[in-house]
Amino acid sequence: MPRDLQEADTLGRRSFLKASLAPVTLPIAAALARSTAEGARPADSPGPEIIDCNVHLFEWPFRNLKYARTDALIAKLRKHRITQAWAGSFEAVLHKQLDAINRRLADECRTRGDGMLIPFGSVNPAWPDWEEDLRRCHEQYRVPGLRLYPAYHGYTLDHPEFMRLLGEAAKRGMLVQIAMRLEDERVHHPAINVPLVNAEPLAEVVKKAPEAKVQLINSAGPLLGNHVSALVRETKISFDIAAIEGNGGVGRLIEGKNPSYRGAIPVDRLVFGSHAPFFPCESALMKLFESPLALEQLEKLMHANARSLIG
Repeated sequence: MPRDLQEADTLGRRSFLKASLAPVTLPIAAALARSTAEGARPADSPGPEIIDCNVHLFEWPFRNLKYARTDALIAKLRKHRITQAWAGSFEAVLHKQLDAINRRLADECRTRGDGMLIPFGSVNPAWPDWEEDLRRCHEQYRVPGLRLYPAYHGYTLDHPEFMRLLGEAAKRGMLVQIAMRLEDERVHHPAINVPLVNAEPLAEVVKKAPEAKVQLINSAGPLLGNHVSALVRETKISFDIAAIEGNGGVGRLIEGKNPSYRGAIPVDRLVFGSHAPFFPCESALMKLFESPLALEQLEKLMHANARSLIG
């Protein structure tokens, strides 16, 4: 690449990152600003839009979280230029009456979401009458997608009803998010026994519902095992970045060099997700900052890929 084009891309990336990540990386951003050559865009230029595909509202059952209150979470997200967040409900993890949980979530997003929260309802395909929960989510609560918790709801990804759910959601144009993990198994409360989600059947299952839109959230490399290449090659499944670990982990994953993942995931299949408030949202932002990503890659990760999933 010609030197002048390289410099333009570097300067664009610097100002882009400074605008979006300054609250969390102020010392680093200040250093970048001092080293910016002439011709850089102004430091006070508008920051990019960031869509967070992975947040939860209400109380996590097993410990108090700092930003469990909706208004506190919104303020925190806005501080880091996150303009839209797809919200599930922690209450859906252990409650049985999911319709009441979905109704409360939709009401909370509508009345207290400050225009930025998008509700994602939950259904359990292993329970009777899940079709009615799905219908109400779509027709009554107007949610654009579902967030599933197979480890907590007691079914595997080759369950016949799960396969049927994918087909029904596809008919309604709904995105199906599968939470591969919420909490590290090593620190689970001793009163619960939550199994690991086995990703092995997923590629074959999704191929049987080719119109289904599926996203894996909190999909750490060890949970995906040897199936990364098949999921990327044989399906259109997307992934969030909340569980990606390691120095420069996002960039290395795109290149196929992240040692935690046995395969590469192209940038077109990755979406920004923080798992807030369980994880600090700064963690996901730092993952973008520490990887040597081009401006175009950052824009895809931060908002463009998400828009393609739910419009």
